[in-house]
Amino acid sequence: MGYAENLGGYWRGRYKLAPGKYATVRDDQGEAIRFRTKAAAKKAADAEEAKLLAGLKKAVVANRTTFGEYANEWYALQDLAPSTMQNYRRHIEEHLLPEFEQIAVVDLTRAQIEEWAKKERERGYAVSSIKTWRSTLHLILGDAVEDGLREANPASRRRGRGRRAGRSRNRGPEKVVTSALGLLLIAERASLLSGRDDEFVAVTTKGYMGPRWGELVGLETEYVRSASIRIEHQLYELDSGELHRCSPKDDSYRTVDSPRFITGLLTGQISRTAPKPCECHGRTYVFSGHGAANGAAQRPGAKLVDVARRAGVSTGTVSNVLNRPDAVAEATRIRVEKAIADLGYVRNATSGERAAHWRRSGFGTWLFQPAVTGWYPARGKEEAHPVPVLAAPWPGVPARGRGATARADSCWMPIAKGMTPHSARHLQKVLLDELKTPKVLADERMGHMDGSVQARYSHVTTEMREELVDGLTSIWDAALDARRQMCPGSPVAVLDALLKGSQ
Repeated sequence: MGYAENLGGYWRGRYKLAPGKYATVRDDQGEAIRFRTKAAAKKAADAEEAKLLAGLKKAVVANRTTFGEYANEWYALQDLAPSTMQNYRRHIEEHLLPEFEQIAVVDLTRAQIEEWAKKERERGYAVSSIKTWRSTLHLILGDAVEDGLREANPASRRRGRGRRAGRSRNRGPEKVVTSALGLLLIAERASLLSGRDDEFVAVTTKGYMGPRWGELVGLETEYVRSASIRIEHQLYELDSGELHRCSPKDDSYRTVDSPRFITGLLTGQISRTAPKPCECHGRTYVFSGHGAANGAAQRPGAKLVDVARRAGVSTGTVSNVLNRPDAVAEATRIRVEKAIADLGYVRNATSGERAAHWRRSGFGTWLFQPAVTGWYPARGKEEAHPVPVLAAPWPGVPARGRGATARADSCWMPIAKGMTPHSARHLQKVLLDELKTPKVLADERMGHMDGSVQARYSHVTTEMREELVDGLTSIWDAALDARRQMCPGSPVAVLDALLKGSQ
């Protein structure tokens, strides 16, 4: 609506050109018209604004750019972090284009968008996911309004509309977490599945230090210190398979105080594996992947160390049985040969090479989930099935190779079905709550930001840090004691040393 502006001896008509921008009613020569009355000035301003809107409507209707055309142009103009660009591309290609690609931007209606959201819910997608995709749609159409393709954004959500479902409508599935003992058992199983100590160290670190997955994979050796680790970068896995080295989420750079047992595990990991700079970034990382870094998730076969653990001998003895059997006592040779048969060990079946980095799907699907549930997932024509294990030594060594199920004499029970690698970060927050950690320290440790006024007056003290480290150590010691009651040793070397060295 136009309005009249009082300039003392006369009135001037003013009307809206664009948000925050107004024009003055003028005559044919371009001079501002001076009106004698307020009513005349407003009437003239309203008339000019009406003519302007009519012209805009005609221009909008004449533009038949489709959503697919505009979305492609819009995406090409964005210059954001690779992870954000990847997410936008997924939202557009997988969820928005299939529904709206051929529809002209000007013809898109709120009803069509609501119908699309309903279909997505019926397909089983989470409400939170649909809200994220709708936010991307809202962003695109908002720019279309700015570009003059539409008058208003039909993806806007109006308050107080729709079914009154309350907060329950936005509820997602409850996150599954476990106890400190449960985390220890999961870490042990993951290490048994991989045939190396790395997974035990990594899962334990995630539960007691709370790094995000990318921060754990991107932890560089130079940032492991005597009483802390520094979160300076993360490795974000793109759809192309490339691991992009970037800043932590929300720029949450931080130093995380580490209990002595975590420092020991990490420094031992570095000393044991002697990592070298990777070819992709030229950086030296604490953790490496398992098997060829080709993105394929493959279950590793039994290794020499598995046979040695099973037979209760050194890896050198196993090597002698394979290469110089006459140099080994007959009873020992028979025991080693039985372990080879039990485990389905195939000589030179795997190279034992380390990949430069973990892959999220490979780690989660073939190591973490079987450790948590006791089941391998379905793959191709092969259905999901329990992890076949040999009962001794406890908690059971996974049997591998042809006929593994027939050779196995037990399987694992679930520990925390539904738990994911990210749930270990949730466990860290649970432990902080149990220890009644001050919020300012908990937020610092988790990499969260509290923008409240109260937070500006809260500060972390040395006493807070020491109390937290002591509390986490007590929880760890209790979990280790409980594990020792189950069995005083472990096939996982690093855990076996902890169980026997802390008696």
